[in-house]
Amino acid sequence: MDDQKTNNNSDLNKQTEVRHQQKFKQRHKYHKPQHNEKQTNIQVSKPEYFLSIIIPAYNEAESFKELYEKIKATITTLNCKYEIIIIDDGSTDNSIEVLKEIRAHDNRVKIISFRRNYGKSAALSVGFEKAKGDIIVTMDADLQDDPAEIPNLLKEIKNGKDMVSGWKKKRFDPITKTIPSKFFNFVTSKLTGIPLHDFNCGLKAYRKEVVKEMELYGELHRYIPVLARWKGFTVSEVVVQHHPRKYGKTKFGIGRFWKGFLDLLTILFTTRYLQRPLHLFGFWGLIFALVGFIIDAYLVVEWCLGLTALSQRPLFLAGVLLIIIGVQFISIGLIGEMITKTRETRKEYSIKEIIK
Repeated sequence: MDDQKTNNNSDLNKQTEVRHQQKFKQRHKYHKPQHNEKQTNIQVSKPEYFLSIIIPAYNEAESFKELYEKIKATITTLNCKYEIIIIDDGSTDNSIEVLKEIRAHDNRVKIISFRRNYGKSAALSVGFEKAKGDIIVTMDADLQDDPAEIPNLLKEIKNGKDMVSGWKKKRFDPITKTIPSKFFNFVTSKLTGIPLHDFNCGLKAYRKEVVKEMELYGELHRYIPVLARWKGFTVSEVVVQHHPRKYGKTKFGIGRFWKGFLDLLTILFTTRYLQRPLHLFGFWGLIFALVGFIIDAYLVVEWCLGLTALSQRPLFLAGVLLIIIGVQFISIGLIGEMITKTRETRKEYSIKEIIK
């Protein structure tokens, strides 16, 4: 009997121990060791966006290494992936050798080399085409644009703007550049209705949707804000730091301002009447033709009443001339309409090599 009681007590103790173990497991089912908890709390933040920096350059070999280091120092403070696309616009110095040296140490640097100098518009155009970023920043290669201003541009983009243009409020350029530039920007702002102070600042930021719809040729890089606004994108401006030129000399002479005003006429036409040239030429054609017709009709009535002789009225010839000019304007508008319907977009540049 004692043995039987002992066995019963032993079985009871085992059952009680099993129940306690089951309760313990149930209570700590989702509990993990402390060292594992710390490991799960350590998370590597993913980049918020992809940034493309586009730099057109012509004979700026001395600036590249310093510019690259400044860009790298700025971008490392941001939570983003990035690429740097440098377009060598047919440089005649050792630019390509310096760029290849930088590329050998950093594969985020992409180099596009033109066979000859095609201009800034062509360089930006191919840069926009090749850029993969969600946000695109453009800047000049002469170290006058400060890479430290990039976060300020990105802040505006994150606040909802589609494009942000830099404003070199305090410029370190000779008066032969600053005075004409102020006049040029004032006229452009008034004629286009866009309240910017510095249309031609190289330091700009864009959402990728903006640059992918941008068609640049000739010298239209000066009017990118106008083109963007015409497309329906929002455009804003921030003050940026400007530096004196450190190496070399400017690649632009006084002739760029004459070209700039001719380009302004181009941009006004292309943004307002490119798809409907007859609306411009036809309007003025009708005005001239109508004025000429009224003048001649009045003189013909006087001639029919015997009040005048047409051979003695130069005004009659002026009326005929206005009618002819009006017909010519309308004809030009019609020809423009036909060209618009059949035109093809052609690239203006020839790429020598692409190093990715």
